[in-house]
Amino acid sequence: MVAQSFITQTVQRLSVMGVPVHVLADYSDWLLTRLSNRQGSHVVTLNSEMAMQAEATPELAKVMQQAELIVPDGAGVVLYLRLFGFKVKRCPGIELSESLLKKAAEAAPPLSVFFYGGAPGVTELAKRKWQSKLPSLNVIGTEHGFHPPEAEAKILERLAKLKPDIIFVALGVPRQEYWIAQHRSVCPQAIWVGVGGSFDVWTGQKNRAPGWLRDNNLEWVYRLYQEPWRWRRMLALPQFAYRAIQDRLTQGLPSS
Repeated sequence: MVAQSFITQTVQRLSVMGVPVHVLADYSDWLLTRLSNRQGSHVVTLNSEMAMQAEATPELAKVMQQAELIVPDGAGVVLYLRLFGFKVKRCPGIELSESLLKKAAEAAPPLSVFFYGGAPGVTELAKRKWQSKLPSLNVIGTEHGFHPPEAEAKILERLAKLKPDIIFVALGVPRQEYWIAQHRSVCPQAIWVGVGGSFDVWTGQKNRAPGWLRDNNLEWVYRLYQEPWRWRRMLALPQFAYRAIQDRLTQGLPSS
């Protein structure tokens, strides 16, 4: 368990369409502080599509309400909050995960990490790539996400035995959020992070948008270019934009 101490941070709790959003100076340090205090954390990286899904799906909304940390991952979430006067900096989930990996490797002793999800072979490749960058990184296990339901019990038994400090789960949204909420009691003191397609990016299966697109909140354009089949999902973006304007006209500040 991490023995380092970190500066206590004030958490600003905002709301996007009823979904909590937490704003911090340093998200990874805050999570490691909780870890040092043996407090478990479920991390959700919120984008506009997820906010729309949560409004339409009470079960998903409940999972998000119970998560200890929801970061403003998507550009739409940041722009929504700016409509209400909150100048919030975007926190891409992949960058938060990379920060956690670096700090896990730097801890004394190094924190233990587990990669779960993705296609067969991807998590193991991600492990090798990260350990080549950070030789002290302690990835104590990997498991892909393509397995029959009857195999899940053994995976959970393995997690319970290993007790990793940080568990990255890549099962896609919202499946990974449901999975973490259902099984986090297996390692109640761990940091659980839904990482979506981060393993694919880390292993070169996919590329992130160029920096100038990310800086201008246009990463979704590049994602659509890479995966044109996502166009139906992208229809949530104009719907979210309309809803953001509507909320701004009818509601006060979204702080809770």
